[in-house]
Amino acid sequence: MFRRRLSWVLIVLAACVVLQGLGAVWALREAERQVVRGRIASDILQRFVELSATKQRLRSWLTQHQIGAGGDLAERDALELRMRTLLDELLALAQAATAAGLDAADRSEHEARTEALQVLRHSVNTLGHAIREAPPLSPDAQAGEAWDALADVFERAEGRELRPLIAQSIAREHSAMARERAAADTSLARMQLLWIGMALALALAALGATVYFGRALRRPLDALVGGAQALRAGQLQHRIALPGRDEFADVGRSMDAMAEELEQHRQREAAQRHLLEAQVRERTEDLHRANESLQRTDLRRRQLLADISHELRTPTTAIRGEAEVTLRGPDRPATEYRDALRRIVDTSRQLGSVIDDLLAMARSDLDTLSLVRERIPLQQPLDDALRQATALAAASQVHLVAQGPGADGLQVDADPQRLAQLLLLLLDNAVRYSHPGGIVHWSVQPDTAGRMVELRVQDEGIGIAPDELPQVFERHFRGAAARRHRASGSGLGLPIARALAQAHGGTLVLISPAPAGEASPAGGTCAVLSLPLARDLPNEDPAAPGRT
Repeated sequence: MFRRRLSWVLIVLAACVVLQGLGAVWALREAERQVVRGRIASDILQRFVELSATKQRLRSWLTQHQIGAGGDLAERDALELRMRTLLDELLALAQAATAAGLDAADRSEHEARTEALQVLRHSVNTLGHAIREAPPLSPDAQAGEAWDALADVFERAEGRELRPLIAQSIAREHSAMARERAAADTSLARMQLLWIGMALALALAALGATVYFGRALRRPLDALVGGAQALRAGQLQHRIALPGRDEFADVGRSMDAMAEELEQHRQREAAQRHLLEAQVRERTEDLHRANESLQRTDLRRRQLLADISHELRTPTTAIRGEAEVTLRGPDRPATEYRDALRRIVDTSRQLGSVIDDLLAMARSDLDTLSLVRERIPLQQPLDDALRQATALAAASQVHLVAQGPGADGLQVDADPQRLAQLLLLLLDNAVRYSHPGGIVHWSVQPDTAGRMVELRVQDEGIGIAPDELPQVFERHFRGAAARRHRASGSGLGLPIARALAQAHGGTLVLISPAPAGEASPAGGTCAVLSLPLARDLPNEDPAAPGRT
């Protein structure tokens, strides 16, 4: 994988950088060690030279003191203290030289240095005691004897000559300092070669990686750029041919898959466009057919308006004629007036029914009927509808019979007036198309889930033909049996009932012939109204009215 090769190259370069850093740390420590060794050797040599010079100055002071040519005691003490200080420093430097490995190659050098320092310390102690006891020379004293005595104190200690000892020590320390300088120069040259070699190695590694990756990247990048340009130009058939299993080959295969997916999407889009055009043509034809249907519906509506106008004129003329006939001529018995008024009431009731149908038909936006909803018991509008339907049933010699427990405890979100109107329409329709002496059964039953309530109104009347059942909810439609059973009617009751049911979120279906039950035989028609039960929501007041 290209990623793996790149990772290995970066690891190698990082290792080279780390090695170079470790080499730099080693070089710094080596340079520091050489500097410390050279400084120690230089300090030892300097202290030996200064010790020799201080010793000569103390000898000159003693000579001046003995011959009476001066010699301050404070100067003597200072020179003596300086010699002791130099010896202490030389001892400390000797220990530092041993710790730094200055004399590790030749152990005798350390022993000779230590021995010389011990002899010199004993010499300084002896010299200090002798100087303090040396009196000035008397005029008759021999100068040669005094000088010899002085030379014996300054030049000998523990049976050894101090002058050669100091000279050997200076020569030895001078050789050590020269040796350390040569070692420092050698280390510096070695570090220079190391730094140059590491820099060249790192530069060659970086150059090799650059050349390698430049060649390795050129071909796949050119292929990917060419593929991207082809895709931008819309050439979805172009494919990127990159062999291998590295990252660039994966990207190339991904781009090829994307191009193939885009090509398939383009083909699907073209197919969808053709399908959409076909659907548009089909919908256009449907609109033409719907327009023709609307024109036919409008024609039927105008015909119905003409029929209703005729029906309005007929009962109005009948009422007026009945009244004129009754009022014409001499007074009549009360029974005749009562019979005339009864006929006028019947005709007025028929006129009111026609007017209601006309008003309902004039409201062409029943599907968008607005309601004022509120949480109400279902029994309330049901009782209102039953009171009015009972009077209508009594006039038609039809009996209303309840089945089941009723609607106690059931609540719905509904418009009370509209829901009562819907229930009355179902009951009135069942009464109108029942035979005299017939029975209309009604029942209320919630479903098992507790979400819907089902109200059934079942009659034993004329029923609906199977081929007419799908059309009963169309406005102005009346079946052949309905027209024979009851000539008057506008065919608007069931469409209005279904619109009211849908406005309440429910459904209305008709079943004909009605299913046979325990209390009624098969036959007639069964109207099934399903309404959603009221459900309490969080933070909701059940008594609050709904939206209008």
